[in-house]
Amino acid sequence: MARSSAATPRIRASNSHNGSDRRSDRFLAGLTAASRVTFISHVHPDPDAIGSMMGLAYLVERRLGKPTRLTRDGLISRAENKAMVDLLDLDLLPVETLTWARNEAVVMVDSQPKTGRHSLEGGAPLYAVIDHHATAGSVSGVKFVDVRRNLGATCSLVTRYLIEQDIPLPSDLATALFYGIETELSGYPREASALDDSALQYLFPLADKDLLARIRNARLPQAYFECILQALQSSFLYDRLLISWVNELPQPELAAEVCDFMIRYEAVDWAVCAGVCGDKLILSARSALRGAEAGELLRAVVGRMGKAGGHSRRAGGCIRLASTSASAIEEIQSDLRRRLLRYLRIDETRGQRLVKLSEILENLQS
Repeated sequence: MARSSAATPRIRASNSHNGSDRRSDRFLAGLTAASRVTFISHVHPDPDAIGSMMGLAYLVERRLGKPTRLTRDGLISRAENKAMVDLLDLDLLPVETLTWARNEAVVMVDSQPKTGRHSLEGGAPLYAVIDHHATAGSVSGVKFVDVRRNLGATCSLVTRYLIEQDIPLPSDLATALFYGIETELSGYPREASALDDSALQYLFPLADKDLLARIRNARLPQAYFECILQALQSSFLYDRLLISWVNELPQPELAAEVCDFMIRYEAVDWAVCAGVCGDKLILSARSALRGAEAGELLRAVVGRMGKAGGHSRRAGGCIRLASTSASAIEEIQSDLRRRLLRYLRIDETRGQRLVKLSEILENLQS
């Protein structure tokens, strides 16, 4: 959609769901003049981002008859996420190939501008931001903003829009929305609101259960097991904090998979993984504590070195490396460790290996 003049009133979502004040009505009203609607999300879009883009595109197509485009920013490498895209036969356009048509409108989903989690930062005709993350971005000048930080998933918000508009859902879309919510609410304690749970209850009877099972149980590549092994061998305990260092991260999303695995260890409240992927240090954090504010922790720890943010229990970020030499990486690792210990008020002590070095050597020799 073409950029509007300063005199054009900005549409902001209200807290009311009644009559013409429904958020879905206001979202659609601002798109009536759009020639096409393109949906973008954060780098390496996850199931919540993918399902949300699908749901909003379906809403726009059914209610307004507008052509739509779904996109991806970077690779989708996590096995379950790839299975979701492949099994649903989604055509996700790389953001670096996009050009804008006259009067096109861009909708950012499951993210916010200027958070450092995008390759496409400027020049897009951004009309709307629809998200649930606590990590605040810059929404100045955006006509329609619906950011609900109390929700566990953006897919829950999109499902509410579809329910408000009384649009029957095909099973593939219901499956995508359900899985998007499910992945965001996984783990304990759950980060869910009543709207998240009502969305799950609405979607479950409509979802394709066999398709869900295939996505949930996607086959894993060898790189996954190599990465988990490397993380286990380089994980250190500091009181209730576990830090895993992965010097060769085959895919950026594997840092989150390491944390998902490590946070289940009964002796820790925090799991952090830092892995080198190309010229970046990819960071992921998980917490088993309610109200932990993992996004705030990682943003404070990373500081000006890079970008970070996320949810209460889950967060991610990255630091661009000036050098990938062993000494440069060790220096950043030491700095990050000190910052993490200071933030969590853990005494600066020598870490204890999760797996004893003697056992690692013994296993290598056997």
